[in-house]
Amino acid sequence: MALWGGRFSTGPDEAFKQFNDSLPFDYQLAEQDIVGSVAWAGALKQVDVLSSSEHQSLVAALNELLDEVKADPQAVATSGAEDIHSHVEAALIEKVGDLAKKLHTGRSRNDQVATDFRLWCRDSADHLLEALAQLKGEFIALAERELGTILPGYTHLQRAQPLLFSHWCMAYVEMLERDESRLADAKARMNFCPLGSGALAGTAYPIDRQTLAAGLGFTAATKNSLDAVSDRDFVVELLSCASISMIHLSRMSEDLIFYNSGEAGFIELADNVTSGSSLMPQKKNPDALELIRGKTGRVFGAFSAMMMTLKALPLAYNKDMQEDKEGLFDAMPTWLACIHMAQACLKGVKVNGERTLAAAKGGHSNATELADYLVAKGIPFREGHHIVGVLVQMAIAQGNNLEDLSLEQFQSVHSIFEQDVYAVLEIDACIKARQALGGTSLEQVTIAVKDAKKKQQITVRDANLDDVEGIAKLIQHWATVGENLPRAKSDMVHSINEFAVTQVNGKVAGCASLYIYDTGLAEIRSLGIDPDTGVTGQGRQLVEHLLTKAKKLALNRIIVLTRVPDFFEKQGFTFCTKDSLPEKVMKDCELCLRKDNCDEVAMEFILKLSNSAEIPCKNVA
Repeated sequence: MALWGGRFSTGPDEAFKQFNDSLPFDYQLAEQDIVGSVAWAGALKQVDVLSSSEHQSLVAALNELLDEVKADPQAVATSGAEDIHSHVEAALIEKVGDLAKKLHTGRSRNDQVATDFRLWCRDSADHLLEALAQLKGEFIALAERELGTILPGYTHLQRAQPLLFSHWCMAYVEMLERDESRLADAKARMNFCPLGSGALAGTAYPIDRQTLAAGLGFTAATKNSLDAVSDRDFVVELLSCASISMIHLSRMSEDLIFYNSGEAGFIELADNVTSGSSLMPQKKNPDALELIRGKTGRVFGAFSAMMMTLKALPLAYNKDMQEDKEGLFDAMPTWLACIHMAQACLKGVKVNGERTLAAAKGGHSNATELADYLVAKGIPFREGHHIVGVLVQMAIAQGNNLEDLSLEQFQSVHSIFEQDVYAVLEIDACIKARQALGGTSLEQVTIAVKDAKKKQQITVRDANLDDVEGIAKLIQHWATVGENLPRAKSDMVHSINEFAVTQVNGKVAGCASLYIYDTGLAEIRSLGIDPDTGVTGQGRQLVEHLLTKAKKLALNRIIVLTRVPDFFEKQGFTFCTKDSLPEKVMKDCELCLRKDNCDEVAMEFILKLSNSAEIPCKNVA
């Protein structure tokens, strides 16, 4: 049954239904729609629209439905409902009957889809940030591997000046860092919650929208209901980020395609990212790179289409906005796949250092050094430029490089040349001369690689469902040695919004959770770091992240039970007695392997002394 059918005496015809229905693509929002519905159920309970038992029944049914959706997401797409919201409501009615119809109280599909879509985009941004970090790491690893390899640099596809191959790698690291920065900024701007904005004018129920937003991991609630339901800036920003990043991937692909060509022969791509010809047995085609280059157009197209969709749309919601999803649902996975494929291409690349060096020595790429040599002798650069041009003509006429000219030939153009000119023309000297910041000298490139590795190491963020496996491994490891309490994986899924994780080179390496009790009390628990990463500072960053989150949630007091009090003292925690902790905290101790020989101490971090007096958090924004 349509969610809007009461106003109409007849239903839509089949052609209009197919034209209008969005479930064939917005089924991808199923998990987000259910997660948002769980949060909304909690908000309705807070304003007494739902009783405790009704809330409990709805949440249990929604979590059951979430498990079903994860097990078979494609089944949602073929259910025949108008959209994902209709599907979820119908499935919920099957589980709990008419009680499910109360869930939509005070909520519109307009604020519902705006919330679902932001949640999906935020999750996608996390996946993409992780992939970009891994690709950046691959470039850095290749730069380290080939440090010292000399490559001809090009302008206008003509040999220009010699470079280190590592310098070429680090150029793309710079681009990827900008891609990361843009995406992180876009994610920060989109992370505001529209739920509770209603159709356009706001909800008539006294919903605490800030608490609702915090429960869904948003920074805050949106401030204007009209804008909240009609804003799609975040889609445009994501597609803009994707388009710029795809430009970088396409340029990288073009470079590598040329370097891999028979004419250049600078690199060889691995078999696993190339294909052959159906006719010519000798061929080894760079198909992966060509596809990256080709798929760039698809992402550009989605970006352009989205801007045209939004152009001149009046406030608030219009059905045109249904066109916001298909392009993004195609562009984001395309971008992600291209990042992964670029990483695979780099991982298997073999560089022919002899060929790159020979090419760098050809083409008179040391001509600029010769001009600089003349400047050092007191000749103005413009005059030196002309003198070197004459010498290049002479070398070309004889089929030689500049360094092959005799001293007599140099002096026939200008008497200032001396024997020391040959040292300047050596390829290593050309590289070494570029010592200024950002240059291609070995020293500068080595510094760039080291700096990039430092920046690569730790990132900290809120967890998402893709992190569950990594979190489970960490908790299992520390529970086995008695340092943490064991937790079921299903518990982690249902409480994923409590967790934060650290990433080292794009992989989950640490976790911690903020478990909220009542009366403004919360506990930091399940803190664990992968002992094999060898990267320090992860625990501190996780605690700082959770304290920042706790302050935003207006919590009063954060507690820990720990065997490493020195660590928590450095984070601003102070000792307290276990007697001051609620009984519900201590009951978890029954699960601990060391319950009969406990060596943990209780510590606390006070965020608020009272409703009127707050204590500023150490290291908390």
